[in-house]
Parts: sequence; structure tokens; C-alpha cells
Amino acid sequence: MMKKPADTHYPLTPLIRDRWSPVCLSSREIPPEVLGSLFEAARWAPSSYNEQPWAFCFATHDQPAEFAAILGCLAEANQEWAKNAYGLMISVARLSFERNGKPNRHASHDVGLATQNFFLQALSHGIYCHPMAGFDFEKAKTVLEVPATHEAVAAIAFGYPVDDASQCPLGHQQRDAGGRLRKPLASVVFKGKFGEAEDRF
Repeated sequence: MMKKPADTHYPLTPLIRDRWSPVCLSSREIPPEVLGSLFEAARWAPSSYNEQPWAFCFATHDQPAEFAAILGCLAEANQEWAKNAYGLMISVARLSFERNGKPNRHASHDVGLATQNFFLQALSHGIYCHPMAGFDFEKAKTVLEVPATHEAVAAIAFGYPVDDASQCPLGHQQRDAGGRLRKPLASVVFKGKFGEAEDRF
């Protein structure tokens, strides 16, 4: 797997520095105990009022029918490469608090925290994850029988990297070889008030 450490201005823990989202993933089996550790990591994410509003509907290549069902929810361009990943999943958010039934405006935020825990635990095992917005939300809810109290948030492909990038179509190789870019800190970090840029600490 191509290493693409982030070009950072400040030191980062390696799991954050080295995480990226390749499309050249393999269908190599992830051992059950390792897969369990990824979801365990997600389980221990923080959430508003400890509501834990997340759920994950997943399937692996060991479940061809279920895998194909999730794959069929993805945009065509994503299906082209995601079909080779070992696992596919849809993250789901519960829209209201269990404690009082009121809307939980932080639900998607908290699902994102749990998903990032999954990603970082995965990378500690040499497994890469690729999140996708390109999928049919309503179809996913129908296919996965997600109740009206919840909504689909994101699609995720995960798996070990391919042993040899030449196993991937040239376009996918080129996509994975692309650079990693982020906005400068001064455009997103404001000291005191919005718009008052700060990038030196």
C-alpha cells in the first residue's frame, strides 16, 4: 500500500497522520476478532448525553447477497471500486434522544465520531476505510429496513489494501496516487471570533 503521510505543520499521532481513503482495496478476509475490534472502537466514541445514536449495517464478501444489496445502493462510480473491498457498511443515526424524544441535532456529529474511531482502529490493523456520500439514502433505508426514527448518514468501504497496485484499473491507481490536500489552519481556526484567523500557537 502506498504510504501518504499528511504534510502537517504540527506533529500528529501516526494513526491520524497516515489515515487516507484509497479505492484500491482487496476482498482479503478480515479475521472476526479484528472486525469486532473496529466496531468496539466505534462503540466507545463520545456522544451528546451519552446517547450513542449510531448504528452500522454492514456486510462482507462472505455474505454475497447482503454485500450486493449494500453495493447496489452506491452511486455507479463508487460501485466500480467498492465491489472489491472486503466490507461495505452504511452508518445510521437515530434522530431523537431516547431520554426525552426530542430531536437530537448532534446525532450525525456523534455518528461521525464513532465512524472515525472505527477508521483509526482499522488503520492500527493495516485496514483502510473509504467513506462515501455517493449513495442512495432512501434506497439504503429500504434495503436495510432502517426505521423512520433513523436516517442513513454515510456509506463506507473497508478492507486491506491490495498487495500490488497494478491489480487495480489504471484510473483507480491514478486516483490513489493523487496528493492529499487540506485547507490552511488560518481559514478554519478563529481565535475569539469567527473570521479572526489564527494559525500560530
